[in-house]
Amino acid sequence: MALLNLSEPASLPPVADDPNRPQNTRPQGGRSSNYTDDAHNTYVRSGWGNWSNYDEAKANPYPLPDPLVLKNGQPVKDADTWWKMRRPEIANDFATEIYGIIPDKTPAVTWEVTSTDPHALNGTAIMKKVVGHIDNSANPSIAPSIPITIYIPANATGPVPMMVVVGGFGGGFGPPRRPGTTLPTTRRAFGGGPSAMPLVLAMGWGYATVDTGSVQQDSGNGFSRGIIGLTSGGKPRQPDDWGVLAAWSWGLSRAMDYFETDKSVDATRIGIEGHSRWGKEALLAAALDPRWAIVYSSCSGQCGAKLSRRDWGETVDNVAGEGEYHWMAGNFLKYGGHWNDMPVDAHELIAMVAPRPILITGGTSDQWSDPHGEFLAAVGAGPVYRLLGKGDLGTTAMPAPDVALDAGELAYREHNGGHTDAPDWPIFLKFAQRYFSAPVHAQ
Repeated sequence: MALLNLSEPASLPPVADDPNRPQNTRPQGGRSSNYTDDAHNTYVRSGWGNWSNYDEAKANPYPLPDPLVLKNGQPVKDADTWWKMRRPEIANDFATEIYGIIPDKTPAVTWEVTSTDPHALNGTAIMKKVVGHIDNSANPSIAPSIPITIYIPANATGPVPMMVVVGGFGGGFGPPRRPGTTLPTTRRAFGGGPSAMPLVLAMGWGYATVDTGSVQQDSGNGFSRGIIGLTSGGKPRQPDDWGVLAAWSWGLSRAMDYFETDKSVDATRIGIEGHSRWGKEALLAAALDPRWAIVYSSCSGQCGAKLSRRDWGETVDNVAGEGEYHWMAGNFLKYGGHWNDMPVDAHELIAMVAPRPILITGGTSDQWSDPHGEFLAAVGAGPVYRLLGKGDLGTTAMPAPDVALDAGELAYREHNGGHTDAPDWPIFLKFAQRYFSAPVHAQ
C-alpha cells in the first residue's frame, strides 16, 4: 500500500448492520460470510464498502475507452496504425497497470520426456509426459517447472492440430476460495476435465494439459517461490512487477516453444482453453503470444473477459481487496474503488487477440462471472476485428441462452447452467474446425 501511496479504506459498519446492504439479501449460511438472494446470487461487501450488484440499471456507470483512439486523441483508421501504435499502447497499459511486466531476462528451460504410453486410452492414443526444467542455478532452493501431458491420436500419420487446456494446482496448492463456490477437486483442476479429451481426440486432434501451478503458486504466499521468486532474487515486488497470471503466461509461452519442436504436433494449429481463473489465463496468454491460433475462454469473469468498469457480480474491488490480488500487478490495487481510472478494459484485451478466432462463454446461473459483461466486452472488441478484416459478433443484442454467435472470428455463447465449460466444448470444436482442417489418418 505504501509503495502505491494508497490510504487504507475507511472503517465500515458490521456487515449485518450495513445500511447499504442490498435489500432482500440474507446470509448464505454455513461457513460462508457472503450474502445471497432468492435468485441465489452471491453478495460480497468489498473493503471499499461497495456491495455486489445485480441490477442492470446500475451496472454500467462508466464509459469504455475506445480501442481505436490513440492516447494523443487521434483515431486509428487502418491496420498499420493498430499494429504499430495503438496495440502497443494497450499492451503497455495492461503490462504496467493490470497484470505486471514479464521480465526481459528469464531462466532457460530444458525439456525432458519423463514417460510415454503408446497404448493409452485403450490403444486409441499415444500419451507423453514432458517436464520443462527451469534453470534454477541462481537459487537451487526454488524449483518451478512446466509439466505437460500430451495425447496424440494413435492413428495419426503426421503432425496434428492440438488443443491445450490450462489448469492445475502444482505441488498440491489449491486456489483460494471463490465467493459462492466450493473448492474444485484436483480432478477438475483442468477446465476441460476428462470429458473434453475424447471430444478433441475424436476430431483427430491432439489434447494437452499444462500445469500452471508448478510454474507459479496460485497464492500471494508464493511470491518468494516459483518463477516470480526465482527471478526476483528474494526482493519484494515492485508495483509493476508481474503477478501470477503473467507468470503463467510466460510458462505457457515456454510450453509453446516445446510444441514447436514436437514432430507429432502442428504448431501452427494449436488452440488454448481455460475455465474460470484459467479462462482469464487463456485470454491473457493468447493476447501476449500470437502463436496461439485459437482461444476458448470459459466463464472468465473479472480480470478476464468481463468489463471491469461494469458493476455486476465480481468487481475490481473483490480481486484487489480479497484473496485474488496475487493474480495482478501491484499497480492494480490502486483501482479498487476507482474502476473508471483504469487505462484499459477487457474489450481491449480481447482485441489484442485479433484477428485470431476466439470463443467467449458464460453461464446463465453464473452471474458472479457476469456473462452479460463478457458479451459487452466482446461487442467492444468488434471494431478492432472489423478493422483487421474479420467478423465480429454481428449484433449488439445479448443472444438467448444456448444460441452461439459464431459466424465471425469473434464468437460468444451463454449456456444454460452454471460455472462450467462442459456445455460449450462441442460448440468450440465446431467453431475451431473452420480454422483447423482435419488431418490425414492411417487406414
